[in-house]
Amino acid sequence: MFKGHPKGLFVLAIANMGERFGYYTMLAIFVLFMQAKFGFTTETTSTIFGTFLALVYFLPLFGGIVADRVLGYGKTVILGVVIMFLGYFLLAIPTGTDMLAKVMMFGALALIAIGTGFFKGNLQALVGNLYDDPKYSNKRDLAFSIFYMCINIGAFYAPTAAEAVTNFFLGKHGLTYESKIPALVHQLQANTISESGLQELTSLANAQAPGAGANLAEFGNNYITHLSEAYNYGFGVACISLIASLLVFLLFRKTYKHADVTALQQAKTAAASGNKPVEELTPQQTKERMIALFMVFFVVIFFWMSFHQNGLTMTFFARDYTESSVTGIERFSFSIVALTFFIVAFYGLLNVFQSKKTSGKLIGAGVFIAGAAAAYAKYTQLNETEAITPQIFQQFNPFFIIILTPIFVAIFSSLNKKGKEPSAPRKIGFGMLIAAIGFVLLSIGSIGLPIPTGEVSNTLVSPNWLISTYFVLTIAELFLSPMGISFVSRVAPPKYKGIMQGGWLAATAVGNYLTAVIGYMWGGMPLWMLWGVLVVCCLLSALFIFSIMKRLERITNNA
Repeated sequence: MFKGHPKGLFVLAIANMGERFGYYTMLAIFVLFMQAKFGFTTETTSTIFGTFLALVYFLPLFGGIVADRVLGYGKTVILGVVIMFLGYFLLAIPTGTDMLAKVMMFGALALIAIGTGFFKGNLQALVGNLYDDPKYSNKRDLAFSIFYMCINIGAFYAPTAAEAVTNFFLGKHGLTYESKIPALVHQLQANTISESGLQELTSLANAQAPGAGANLAEFGNNYITHLSEAYNYGFGVACISLIASLLVFLLFRKTYKHADVTALQQAKTAAASGNKPVEELTPQQTKERMIALFMVFFVVIFFWMSFHQNGLTMTFFARDYTESSVTGIERFSFSIVALTFFIVAFYGLLNVFQSKKTSGKLIGAGVFIAGAAAAYAKYTQLNETEAITPQIFQQFNPFFIIILTPIFVAIFSSLNKKGKEPSAPRKIGFGMLIAAIGFVLLSIGSIGLPIPTGEVSNTLVSPNWLISTYFVLTIAELFLSPMGISFVSRVAPPKYKGIMQGGWLAATAVGNYLTAVIGYMWGGMPLWMLWGVLVVCCLLSALFIFSIMKRLERITNNA
């Protein structure tokens, strides 16, 4: 899986992993932060969340133009890291709840989005350029699967980092996280709290500190202030990870330097040296490829609208409808240490089957045994009941990516050798069908639950409903996202590589913005029906892409 690739792939993947670790640390707690600190409604939170995600993924379109026409890929990436750092730093500063605090938050979000616009698409373009070399061209899809897996290694540890930081700083003030408190406190402050809500808040306050229920106003202000500050420090993790990412990108530049060249730069170099100009596509070929790309972009809008509910309505579901503690074997799934050892054991076992040398198989067996033993030992040390927070559910998607990527690579490689591997567009279509199945699962798990009211429900379901949904959505993502990036890299006209990688992300941006539409429906219909809307969207998108499949496959084969 990892053999036969240029070294630059791993440098760029690790640089991206660091940036994504910071981003997903921030994203894991962002919705919770807004509602806890400012008391924003679901509608307001959904609008801010959707708009931010849209900008994060839309601005790479402009970042691609800057790289293709002005700065080049490497310099644009560096500029992006610097701007992102300023945004995360601003977001990490504890503030009050006045207008200045909101201006600072929105300013920070703008800087993060602009910086990501310069960074994300152009890093992907650099990876694609590495595989323009005929020596590596047949490994392009595999390369983007590895690249994508590294993104998710960063994302896997992000929710735990966010949880650890926020719990640590809350603990310094003698407090623990309780999902019900922020909403009840804001109701108290707005004088809209019910008698039962008042009794519940009093009970929760006394559980945090004996006697705190005697002065709920003081307790509420104190709790919201310290919880908000804890989230601020969680955002600061992104600043540290960005520094690490930039160091990797700069120190190992020689591994990808030869790929850091745009079509415009190639043409200028050829003209200056008197060599034959770089061969370009005809206007008709360019038009045909662009149309194919825009068709795929249209389809993936609906996947990302559905998938990125993980940071919005699925986080609401985790907070308001899912049990806040686990017992028995379920505890294993929520221990980041146990899961890490599980990953080590899994890759050891993988090496046993993939290694061609006896020594390699023996090393793999040793790693498997050590990892499995360590995972079991950690499991035996867990408390009989483990408390869980809403953001921790976001670790499951990247965990499944890390585990499933080598399995899918092996399957696709085997099919490729037999000449039966599905094309990238066909994989995208399958991904949409599988995504629909994921939300069918969540619909079933939501049957009988009350319509959302903005408060934690008295009827809670097993965490396994969300975990199962994340598992199926991860399979869908592996069919769609790395294959989509690879498709863009292969089909994009040479002089528009950066722009088209930005176009892929811009389509993601539209989908991300539409996440807010589903957020607006939260509270307006039964939950099973809400997830059903996403099922229909995924099925219609799959129907569209299969209807144009022949055209897409013809263009892909000619690229």
